[in-house]
Amino acid sequence: MAKILDGKALAEKVRVEVRTEIETCGIKPGLAVVIVGENPASRIYVDSKKKDCAACGIKSEEFALKADAGEEALLTLIQELNERPDIHGILVQLPLPKGYSEQKVIEAISPDKDVDAFHPLNVGRIMLGDYAFLPCTPAGVMELLDHYGIDPKGKHCVVVGRSDIVGKPQAMLLLHRDGTVTICHSRTPDLAAMTRQADILVAAVGKVNLITADMVKPGAVVVDVAMNRDENGKLCGDVDFERVEPIASYISPVPGGVGPMTRAILMRNTLMAAKRLSGPENV
Repeated sequence: MAKILDGKALAEKVRVEVRTEIETCGIKPGLAVVIVGENPASRIYVDSKKKDCAACGIKSEEFALKADAGEEALLTLIQELNERPDIHGILVQLPLPKGYSEQKVIEAISPDKDVDAFHPLNVGRIMLGDYAFLPCTPAGVMELLDHYGIDPKGKHCVVVGRSDIVGKPQAMLLLHRDGTVTICHSRTPDLAAMTRQADILVAAVGKVNLITADMVKPGAVVVDVAMNRDENGKLCGDVDFERVEPIASYISPVPGGVGPMTRAILMRNTLMAAKRLSGPENV
């Protein structure tokens, strides 16, 4: 039976560390969370982030725009937040409604306040291995691996999913840690043949039970990044947890695995941004 990668417990540890540092460093980080429209899932995420900020001692401000506010109004707001010295991190909740260019909006955020690490400049720094911020989900995965003593060095790491938010940066972080990385996607022939080679398997597609027991090598570390709903409305990932758990050596649950870590890393990134913007002596 696999050991559980308990992201909920580790996330709490990270939040305590962030709060303790804020209480001692004399800097009050500020996070601006921008939500456009009335997407119910986005509202849940935004409320969760505000709760995390309160737990860590981070000032959070929400800026809610109507779906028809228009791209120019959003870009103007971002520019105002870029210039505010009390705001150190800016997060625009995605997806945006139709009619908005997500790429244009992301590029409008100051790279120094881009706590999601989506700006092209920060993405390029991740590629080079010389970064200020890491995308929250891939960084959360690496934190989980480190906490449980799982070293990617020399391992075959298979990432299923090639999104800009998770799959690609996840592959880069594993590569920087000397993993041998394969990225799989919807055009990969015989996906199971690839996943069965994985010492560390990261699933980040968004398809219920995509990874079945016959696709996992005995003893593999299985990290499930996805957040889906099954036919009964129950929260689940990409991995058939019940059948894969007896095969894997470690496995992350959904919920309670990578999700809490994503939110905790956002808090850490916001503190890091505040320290960097307050002067190099604080970094």
